[in-house]
Amino acid sequence: MNFPDNLRYTKDHEWIRTEGKEAVVGITDFAQGELGDIVFVDLNTPGKPLAAGDVFGTIEAVKTVSDMFMPVSGKVIAVNSALKDNAAVVNSDPYGDGWMVRIEITNAAESDSLLSAADYKKLIGA
Repeated sequence: MNFPDNLRYTKDHEWIRTEGKEAVVGITDFAQGELGDIVFVDLNTPGKPLAAGDVFGTIEAVKTVSDMFMPVSGKVIAVNSALKDNAAVVNSDPYGDGWMVRIEITNAAESDSLLSAADYKKLIGA
């Protein structure tokens, strides 16, 4: 499994890559592996301000449907519309083309409480 060091992670298996006042959010390689074959992603939050821990969408796999949670507070400024036609890209490239949302961060200090790659590996026993 891959856990890039330049990302921060949540206990709910989301990752965040901060780019100035914006950030990109997705699910981890571990999460996509646990879900299995991903068949649908519902990202119905464009333009919405959300607090850390709020649901920003759902992801459906053959086995189950799971909520996805905001790692930090922010406003969703873009969703990965390519996932509508090819949700399986989350399985093959969770940190690249399989990203979920781009946000405008409203409370950057919240990222201090997120996990490093090493801490996330400990959490999942990797």
